[in-house]
Amino acid sequence: MSKLPGNAGVSLLGDKSMDFYRDPVSFCRQRVDKHRCRVFQSRLLNRPTVFICSVRAMRELLCEKSNIFLKDPTDLMTNMYGDTVVTTNGEEACLLRLSLCNLFEGHCLQSSRDYITSVCERHLKSLSTSGQPECIYSAFKYLSTELVLGLFLNVKAEEQPELFQKIMQLCTQHWHGLISAPVNVKVPLWSSGFSTALEAREKLMQIIMDKLENDKHGFVGSLSSLPLPNSSSAAQHLLLFISALIPKALASLLTSFTLALSGNHQVDTRLQAIDDLDYLHRVLLEVQRLWPPFIGGRRIADQDSTIAGFHVPKDYGAVYISHAVHRDPEVFQQPDSFLPDRWSGRNAGQEHFLCSFGNGSRNCIGAKLTDIFLKETCTYLLKHYTWSLEPPSQDLEYKWLPVSRPANLPTLTFTPLNQGKRSGEENSSGC
Repeated sequence: MSKLPGNAGVSLLGDKSMDFYRDPVSFCRQRVDKHRCRVFQSRLLNRPTVFICSVRAMRELLCEKSNIFLKDPTDLMTNMYGDTVVTTNGEEACLLRLSLCNLFEGHCLQSSRDYITSVCERHLKSLSTSGQPECIYSAFKYLSTELVLGLFLNVKAEEQPELFQKIMQLCTQHWHGLISAPVNVKVPLWSSGFSTALEAREKLMQIIMDKLENDKHGFVGSLSSLPLPNSSSAAQHLLLFISALIPKALASLLTSFTLALSGNHQVDTRLQAIDDLDYLHRVLLEVQRLWPPFIGGRRIADQDSTIAGFHVPKDYGAVYISHAVHRDPEVFQQPDSFLPDRWSGRNAGQEHFLCSFGNGSRNCIGAKLTDIFLKETCTYLLKHYTWSLEPPSQDLEYKWLPVSRPANLPTLTFTPLNQGKRSGEENSSGC
């Protein structure tokens, strides 16, 4: 058992939180290079913390030792969403997961497909009508928000436009509480972001409770009938499911997909993805690998343990960094290159080495639903459009917190494909 590379510093003065949040990718890359190790220690949120940048160590943290490294019960997610399947630990988390999983698979999953298809078609068919470049991240975020509110809350934009807009605004205000200092201050003419977020949370909970009481159809009706631990649990989970966090994550992945496949040099990739659903799956895996929507996740050591052979004392934090894990050169050759075919070659069957949405027994329960939505959206785009950056030269450098996306939102032009025939440099296979 070896000592962790690096230095955990001293209380307050040695904290590196600002350095990490300013640029988490550079923060980790510099220390991996310095220590020549993909596991190291530093001080984050004024707690000694082990940073995990390798596939092996990530799997150890989230799979083999998930009963030792626990969710932090005091973190901001718990304050903002309450006790949910994401924030709880131990038996409570397991029971919540068992209760909720049926809503995200089988018949329930299939019944969502028609709605997903209709929302995608309605939004995406107008991408080329304005004749102007599209800010794709914003377009995908709105599409994803409509999807989430319609699926989980039975609030459809075309049927209840005022309520839809109200909830969307409240979700945005609530989200800002997750990315602001947790200081609840309210004075005349000014409120802190956290205070505003808490107010938005209360208003959202009122809408959600009304839905749970009066709407017995769809996801809301199914959720209210589940054997959950208390009366507030269903409402807290609905708050989580309609959170702005989900549309932002979906918009992040769709933006990365369109950027990766934009321009004339990706014509063959787009054509192959139209004709071969397995290849489209590999493309989306590679998008997720290179541009994970979330930088990672955090745990707390409940007892002395080890990670990758290094001693981790009790009460240490443990942070897995998705961007770094996904570029572990021991697992992924040419780790910085976009190579979808790696998933049918050396990395075939290794999807479990990705951690964009967690891993192991605590991975995202909505992963299958996310996969359906992404494939529906991407298939529609591939069958109906060719696209490219406009203007051609744009700064596409990513920011990684709170959700990854280019710091300067990119704009693209979408050109309709000829239907039913192939002409020019790229053509459609039809619907």
